[in-house]
Amino acid sequence: MKARLPQGYGGGGAQNMNAMILKAQKMQEQMKVKQDELNEREFKAASGGGAVEVTMSGKKEMTNIVISPDVVDPDDIEMLGDLIMAAVNEAIRTVDDATSAEMEKITGGLNLPGM
Repeated sequence: MKARLPQGYGGGGAQNMNAMILKAQKMQEQMKVKQDELNEREFKAASGGGAVEVTMSGKKEMTNIVISPDVVDPDDIEMLGDLIMAAVNEAIRTVDDATSAEMEKITGGLNLPGM
């Protein structure tokens, strides 16, 4: 006795697999294009109410830093370091958030490892 599958299931296995492979390849191409676009974008983040501003590429490379002269206190170098660190970390989060949001648009919310 043969088991019967509901309509729409089974049959056309090779066609379904080919369609799935083509869809995955198209998604991969879209992700590559979007990643290239993101790599070219600049992201800015600031700390200390704008006292330190960091500009970062989508590749997470710092391209510029602006430090307000008001926060340069030779007696409190530690605070300046903290402000720089906070601005850099915020810029990295901004790049990560933008990348995740753009990739989610392409994948439709699929959780793909490494993306």
